[in-house]
Amino acid sequence: MQIREGTDGNEPERAVLSGRSQYGVGSSSLLLARMSGKPLVVLAVVFQHSPYALAMRQTGPAPHIRSIVGKRVMIGSLTDELTQADEVMAYLKKEGIATNSLIRVEHSFNPDDLVKGKVDAMSIFVTNEPDYLDRVGFPYDIYLPRAAGIDFYGDNLFTSEQEINSHPARVRAFRAASMRGWQYAMNHQEEIADLILNKYTRRHDRTHLLYEARQMVPLVQPVLVEIGYMNPERWQHIADIYADLGMLPKDASFNGFLYNAEPGSDLTWLYRVLGVAASLLVIGAIIHFSLLTRERSRAEEAIRKGEQRFRTMFEAAPMGIALIDTVSGRFLDVNPRYAEIAGRPESEIRASRWMDICHPEDVAPEQEKLNQLAAQQISGFKLAMRLLRPDGREVWVEASLKAVASETTPHHLCMIEDITDKKESEALIWQQANFDPLTQLPNRRMFLDRLQHDVLKSRRDGTRIAILFIDLDHFKEVNDTLGHHQGDVLLVDAARRIGACVRETDTVARLGGDEFTVILPNLSEVDRVESIAEHIIDSLRQPFQLGQEQAFVSASIGITVYPDDAASIEDLLKHADQAMYAAKGAGRNRFSYFTPALQVAALNRMRLTNDLRGALKGEQLKLYFQPIVHLATGKIHKAEALLRWEHPQRGMVSPLEFIPLAESSGLIVDIGEWVFHETACWVQRWRKEVHPDFQVSLNQSPLEFQRERGGYEAWLKHLRQLGVPGQAVVVEITEGLLLDASALVTDKLLQLRDAGIQVALDDFGTGYSSLSYLKKFDIDYLKIDRSFTRNLAPDSSDMALSDAIIVMAHKLDLSVIAEGVETPEQRDLLAAAGCDYGQGYLFARPLPAADFDAMLKSQPQSIAA
Repeated sequence: MQIREGTDGNEPERAVLSGRSQYGVGSSSLLLARMSGKPLVVLAVVFQHSPYALAMRQTGPAPHIRSIVGKRVMIGSLTDELTQADEVMAYLKKEGIATNSLIRVEHSFNPDDLVKGKVDAMSIFVTNEPDYLDRVGFPYDIYLPRAAGIDFYGDNLFTSEQEINSHPARVRAFRAASMRGWQYAMNHQEEIADLILNKYTRRHDRTHLLYEARQMVPLVQPVLVEIGYMNPERWQHIADIYADLGMLPKDASFNGFLYNAEPGSDLTWLYRVLGVAASLLVIGAIIHFSLLTRERSRAEEAIRKGEQRFRTMFEAAPMGIALIDTVSGRFLDVNPRYAEIAGRPESEIRASRWMDICHPEDVAPEQEKLNQLAAQQISGFKLAMRLLRPDGREVWVEASLKAVASETTPHHLCMIEDITDKKESEALIWQQANFDPLTQLPNRRMFLDRLQHDVLKSRRDGTRIAILFIDLDHFKEVNDTLGHHQGDVLLVDAARRIGACVRETDTVARLGGDEFTVILPNLSEVDRVESIAEHIIDSLRQPFQLGQEQAFVSASIGITVYPDDAASIEDLLKHADQAMYAAKGAGRNRFSYFTPALQVAALNRMRLTNDLRGALKGEQLKLYFQPIVHLATGKIHKAEALLRWEHPQRGMVSPLEFIPLAESSGLIVDIGEWVFHETACWVQRWRKEVHPDFQVSLNQSPLEFQRERGGYEAWLKHLRQLGVPGQAVVVEITEGLLLDASALVTDKLLQLRDAGIQVALDDFGTGYSSLSYLKKFDIDYLKIDRSFTRNLAPDSSDMALSDAIIVMAHKLDLSVIAEGVETPEQRDLLAAAGCDYGQGYLFARPLPAADFDAMLKSQPQSIAA
């Protein structure tokens, strides 16, 4: 089988008539073709309602179709009136708008012509062009012919009389396969969209194809109406519209136009057969009159038994069945299963109307369908609806309604099945797919869906949207110290607090972990965003009561505004994330707006991180050493290993710039291993060639120190292989690691002590005020921060603090190293105070390893004996 795409509206008709194609899909104008003598036959209707409509540039708060008068419009082809023009032109005529009052332009089928103002209105498919107009943010109004009672069929499957006469079996099979295909497509929209993209055409993207499928559902009505169903009275309605337009004569007959899917059911043939049969029956009746009298009693007995069998089946049926008066809605009969599902006695139901036991929200949709049923526009329909039981419980049922012949008022049969469990399962699956199970807030999927909806609305209305990215500061410490259960309690309370700071129309979502987002749509004043952000920060700063404990966290918030900061959702989220990290970098517990400078900085960080990944293999990392001098003797007893990055294009990159990148990317662990191995080789050399007790200290990042895998086993093994004792190495850590230290940190400190590796507290005096950890953990050195050394003077506060640190350290059997010593005066004051070691530019700047090695060997007199 080969599928061909038509070049214009009448291409399928021409191809089928010429024999180039056997089947085609066309509009309701096929009726005009048939009436003009063309042997076309409609096999099935796909769209119960036509997708044709009229789109017009939005003119104001009260749109009206009459505003089209005098405007430039595209309605169908100017040379072929049977494309899209017929039902739209009928609509305009019914609204009292004459064709000659419009400036008609040849249809280009390009919505850009409407957007760019080349025309003021154009005929469209409601399944297609609105998606494009929404995407570009174009304001428009849509006018449907159905609003004026012009209800045409759409996408009609048709063939020729020759095909039906020559290949009747193929016609039946093709029609059945086509209808099954449409039913499958309506039930598997995403699969069909992928099939179209992969096998047929990529003219439209996947989002558009799914939009088109969603718009088709109310037109095809696959649940309520069997696909392919067509009503002769609807075709008569279409013929009457054409007659009003002067395209068909009044009361025109279109016999043979509608395909009869049941072979052998041609009514003309049937009537002839029935006529002959009737004659024979009359003769038989005369001959057998006496026999019929006798048979009458037998027939009555058979009817009685049949009714009894029917009643038995009705009462025992596994589904609920009720006979209902279509006009009054009163129950005429119900079976036990119907009463069981409704949760009411049969007598109560018989005394009620169907709308009395239905959910109020479901009455109107069902009544609309029943009106069509009573008007014989449809013969039956299906729908899902809710029944209300006396205890207030809602029961979901799938109802099938079918008209029943009656000599008095119209009746219909209603059959129901309980689908409450199925609905609850679907609701649970939907809830789990779209909401965070812990906080019950929308999850990332629902957040993105709502943001996309708000962006489309913002484009249409010209309003702004603010997006807030919220990250809880210090939440990890709560999890580590109080446990994940208490961390979950905090997250639930945090979600409640954030929700209390915004409007009900705003969206609060949890993306995962301790990250929350807020969407603030329909912003009239951007300044209001700041007050909301401050309210959230103040709310989250209040203590969280977690059982017997209290926890304190804060929030860092990044803010971005649509459409000021970005046009796409992806860029909006990226910018909000960058702004949030800027707030963290500025000290946390604050909010930060996105600026272009943040984008540039983020791009630089990304590029620098990518370059850092190749720095180790490219031998761009260098180890520098700075001497640590014994102040009492002036001898060099120790050195500190310092990392430098010699970038091939940027030159020397500051550790302050690349160490945070190494930590955030996880590269810090591999870099730390390289620093240790390089340091171990140099200290092995200097203990052999310079002094057997020479010692080198190296810095460890908190992330590197807290890593769970491996510990220091690999380090100790490497030192043993080199023949270097643990005392040759000092590990420098920060005070923050020791405050509320976890068991992991404690175990690692014990592992270092047992191996003889000493520990130094770097930048002492600038961190936490609690000094209880000094007696709790085995610390060997305190390094006085350069901020104290820089301003040392007799009787100064910095001198007093330095004296206090030195005295305290010595009482705890700790040695003291002063950093940032740059002048002889500073050195002398520290030495007089009893400081053990000094480090700074006075003695030497950090030197490359080879230069430091040369300095040690060229000045043997400065080395401790």
